[in-house]
Amino acid sequence: MTDSSSKPDLRVDLITREYPPEVYGGAGVHLEYLTRDLRALADVRVHCFGAPRTEPGVTAYPVPETLTEANAALQTMGVDLAIAAGAAGTDLVHSHTWYANFAGHTAKLLHGVPHVVTTHSLEPLRPWKAEQLGGGYALSSFCERTAIENADAVIAVSAGMRRDVLKAYPAVDPAKIHVVYNGIDTEQYAPHRDTDVVERLGIDLNRPSVVFVGRITRQKGLPYLMRACQDLPKDVQIVLLAGAPDTKEIAAEVEELATQLRNARDPEGVIWVQEMLPKHEVVQVLTHATVFVCPSIYEPMGIVNLEAMACETAVVATATGGIPEVVADGETGLLVPLDQAEDGTGTPLDPDRFVADLAAAITTLVQDPARAQQMGLAGRRRAVEKFSWSTIARDTLEVYRTVL
Repeated sequence: MTDSSSKPDLRVDLITREYPPEVYGGAGVHLEYLTRDLRALADVRVHCFGAPRTEPGVTAYPVPETLTEANAALQTMGVDLAIAAGAAGTDLVHSHTWYANFAGHTAKLLHGVPHVVTTHSLEPLRPWKAEQLGGGYALSSFCERTAIENADAVIAVSAGMRRDVLKAYPAVDPAKIHVVYNGIDTEQYAPHRDTDVVERLGIDLNRPSVVFVGRITRQKGLPYLMRACQDLPKDVQIVLLAGAPDTKEIAAEVEELATQLRNARDPEGVIWVQEMLPKHEVVQVLTHATVFVCPSIYEPMGIVNLEAMACETAVVATATGGIPEVVADGETGLLVPLDQAEDGTGTPLDPDRFVADLAAAITTLVQDPARAQQMGLAGRRRAVEKFSWSTIARDTLEVYRTVL
């Protein structure tokens, strides 16, 4: 087995569902930048789902033809088996999210190599996914539990996530769990002062704006934010970069809330962009926002908060999961307290209070733009100093060394 402390050609196979250009969430962003900086330290191969990639060292795997009509979770497991075969010759496999965990665990057994798991989220804390996956939720839970409980090391993307892992999977040895934060590319995510994108989207630069960026899922808490927006000052614009609903039910709920918002407020002041915008366009929208809001009820870290901070935008976010490790309350933004159910759903125990507190925190900053601007500047400094990808790549390599 290769000794990573003395040989720079340690081969590491990263396993992920998402990889550019097919990226739809934080895990895909993580893999994009971790791969880039880790390549300076090791021989990195990437195994991902989807269409063929042209990037050297990256192999993509389609759903097996015999499973194209199967349950989505079963399709995932079929892809995972192909990936496990493709990892032959590696020194270590490193899987990300349940979609890839089964591949990592199988490769560990098949090739006799260590398996490192990075936990970006946990299935027991996302029970609403049963709406999306049906019986496949039992399969996704099986894949995750088996991989985490048998992994040689587990990387948690925040201390809050580490606590969640130990709570969800008490059989895991705490000594095997290492905290390595998500990061941010502060050159790509930096203030973008041009205005062509915001003008095209109909955002009025003379009015304060509140921006949400994320998928339409239960965990992202968008319906709570939309209810809170009913109570914002009338001149505030609401900009929702929100698409890819998990289910028809939550899509319908958000549609209805958007209609209510437009009826209660200036219709032109509610801007909902449902398609995924290119990164540079999102950066411009974030740069010109008065406040970015993250109303998540479950967020292991919340990389989107870092993205907003790097664009010098003040943040209002829920004080849940790893978010308080990213957003410095009173310095780079405001944290909204949340008492949550202990049944795994994260549902607010007092949703009306949560909505009211969200509205109050947002109102505080949109009515004090000078304070919001100072928080944005402090957020940029924090992102640059504490969350660089070069640091995260080195910390990840140190975790590899504990199992080789």
